[in-house]
Amino acid sequence: MSELRSKAEHTAAIHAERRVCVVVNTRSRRGRHRYPRVVSTLRSEGFDLLGVFPVDDPKRLRATLDTALDAKPDLLVVGGGDGTLSAAVKHVAHRDVALGVLPLGTTNNFARSLGLPLDLTGAIRVFRTGKVADIDLGIAGDREFANLTSFGVSVEVAGTVKPWLKRVLGRAVYPLTALTVLPGHRPFRAFLTVNGKRHELLTHQLNIANGRFHGGWQVARDISIDDGMLVAYQLGSGKRLRLLLETLVRASTGRWRSLAGGPFVIGTEMYLETDPPMAADVDGEVRLRTPITIRTVPNGLRVMVPQSFVDS
Repeated sequence: MSELRSKAEHTAAIHAERRVCVVVNTRSRRGRHRYPRVVSTLRSEGFDLLGVFPVDDPKRLRATLDTALDAKPDLLVVGGGDGTLSAAVKHVAHRDVALGVLPLGTTNNFARSLGLPLDLTGAIRVFRTGKVADIDLGIAGDREFANLTSFGVSVEVAGTVKPWLKRVLGRAVYPLTALTVLPGHRPFRAFLTVNGKRHELLTHQLNIANGRFHGGWQVARDISIDDGMLVAYQLGSGKRLRLLLETLVRASTGRWRSLAGGPFVIGTEMYLETDPPMAADVDGEVRLRTPITIRTVPNGLRVMVPQSFVDS
């Protein structure tokens, strides 16, 4: 862990020297088409590009991020979806470099949680006019994550969704794909221990969120990626119809309740057991299984955000 400058010093360095490295996932059509514009816009905004790295092979993403960080930029600009940004989070965590997010994915949950503009020009403008903030980092088992750990239907949906369908349907592809997965999905029993209290539930879907958004829609009106808390919530119950109706209502209206109104469990650390044991989707990567401990590390990640972002 390197010694960090103050946020004000780091912000001043980015504004004055504009030393950046750029990593863009060009495997997706959106990333490939927008990559030249990303580079030209950054140059026109006066940024000193220490290194520019298009990545068309996901297996090379981590090595490319290491190479970019070796150039010692003040700002590491990363373009891609939530999976690409999750990989970048693991590299930037606890280091004296800020992550600059270019939202080039389908749902852009992480960018939405940071209050970033979702258009390319607006997102790049934040690098020039915004500020450095320290936000919470989630840890699931031994893996860092930025936004969400989920269990149940969404794990199967993530493995079923076709890239071409995401390009055509956008955010709607997830609830629509869930309709095809749900008829054959069996509910599971989850036991969640938080602050010494054990909660038991029967459900098809359980989410534990660090960020504010899931599937492109807000989890709750008063959740924050910078409040030091995780929020656990289920969609529906053990009833398929209830999950289906709840998913469709939220996907079509974006209507979510306040944390105070439930049904949410809030804490800094959660221990989850499931019957049967289940795979965990950690920011799009399915590599862990229950039982699992999930916790937050306050101020574990340095990012570039708009001046309006409330940084605690």
